[in-house]
Amino acid sequence: MANQASTIVQRLWNYCNVLRDDGVSYGDYVEQLTYLLFLKMDEEQVQEYDRASRIPAAYNWQSLKALDGTALEDHYRETLAALGKATGMIGTIFRKAQNRIQDPAKLRRLVTLIEGERWSGLDMDVKAEIYEGLLEKNAQDVKSGAGQYFTPRPLIKAIVQVMRPTPKEIICDPACGTGGFLTAAHDYVGQQYAPLSRAQQKSLRNDLVRGWEIVDNTARLCVMNLYLHGIRPDDDDISPVTVGDSLLGKPGTEFSMVLTNPPFGKKSSVSIVTESGDTKQESKPIERTDFWKSTNNKQLNFVQHVKSMLAMHGRAAVVVPDNVLFEGGAGETIRRKLLHECDVHTLLRLPTGIFYAQGVKANVLFFDRKPANETPWTRHLWIYDLRTNVNLTLRKNPLTETTLADFIACYNPENRHERLPTWSEQTPEGRWRRYSYEELVARDKTNLDIFWLRDDGVDDGDALLEPDALAAAIVEDLAAALEQFREIVADLEEA
Repeated sequence: MANQASTIVQRLWNYCNVLRDDGVSYGDYVEQLTYLLFLKMDEEQVQEYDRASRIPAAYNWQSLKALDGTALEDHYRETLAALGKATGMIGTIFRKAQNRIQDPAKLRRLVTLIEGERWSGLDMDVKAEIYEGLLEKNAQDVKSGAGQYFTPRPLIKAIVQVMRPTPKEIICDPACGTGGFLTAAHDYVGQQYAPLSRAQQKSLRNDLVRGWEIVDNTARLCVMNLYLHGIRPDDDDISPVTVGDSLLGKPGTEFSMVLTNPPFGKKSSVSIVTESGDTKQESKPIERTDFWKSTNNKQLNFVQHVKSMLAMHGRAAVVVPDNVLFEGGAGETIRRKLLHECDVHTLLRLPTGIFYAQGVKANVLFFDRKPANETPWTRHLWIYDLRTNVNLTLRKNPLTETTLADFIACYNPENRHERLPTWSEQTPEGRWRRYSYEELVARDKTNLDIFWLRDDGVDDGDALLEPDALAAAIVEDLAAALEQFREIVADLEEA
């Protein structure tokens, strides 16, 4: 199965290199593939499974593949515009769609390439793997910036494994990117609870997952990813993904589980329409009555947003950068409130070098929402340090499921209330350690950026870091410094 998927990915990607000579970027290529794949699979569903088409006959695959030259280009452009006005998943996929392939001959070749594969005949896992392979290829293109929407799949899988979603959950990702958390949660439920009843199968298609994505192009990739994983609402007018800024308001629904990796970068911005009709982005605090503290720090706002959208006793796993753990002012207020009103039980310190966006030092924060209480709900915070002396890179030494196996074992998802630390005075090298609520709030600014292990080579006389690790550390520090300079410049421009 893996070989079949990788072969098709490579075949599709080889053609991308041809299109790049004409100025078609990786992102544009995957976008055009998404449009054409959807049309092709819709036709296969009609022909092979006698299912009603979701595409008007005037714009289906049959109408497209019969054309060539300028006629093909014109009809393709018309098709994209027409389907962009649809509702539901179709409308989300084709929203604001444009033809980026200006040479009709190359468009014809891409249509022929897709026509040559029988997509509906492929196993669902294979189709999903092919598309995720294309998404990862796109994320590797530094120039496109797509990496910020792509969370490493081994990390997603580990988080889903310890969170253990069930068929009764409503799972949300308020910054869903290309849908990694949503598809992984869907696949986990389908596998762990098989065989599913008809009612459960319907629930998986229609109700299990919900997402928000602010970027149109990313939202279409997400919806296509969900579609290939079997997440296809029976109602054509419904899409599991809302295109928009989830931070602007509390959703009408509360969710039993939130899994998310909000976009990197600290500043929140809102769209301002000037008198001349121009639109500009202005950085300003998000003001919501359900938030503990008003701040323009986007990451802190997402933490508050996730807590607000959880149902009572709902569970969350949120990827956050280090600044969320140590920043003062609003950060300290939010951390104290979170520790008091929620059970903040686990923190995973992630290794550097695992994200396509450079210089990211991130963590996964796990917490459960609880009812109002005079005493704090957090009793202990368990911290797993997967960062110190863990030197990973995207290509030579990538994050794998094996890397995260010990964390999963320590988390003890079967019963997280029966955990055992691996750190003690006798075993100071242990990566799994517990801190009490009293210890946490006694720290300066309630700083949760806690570490006890020492990096090799820190002390005088110790061996130097390996060249790859040293280079990665330098890139990290430079990227972090550049981000700080950008924020300073932005603040000066606002002033």
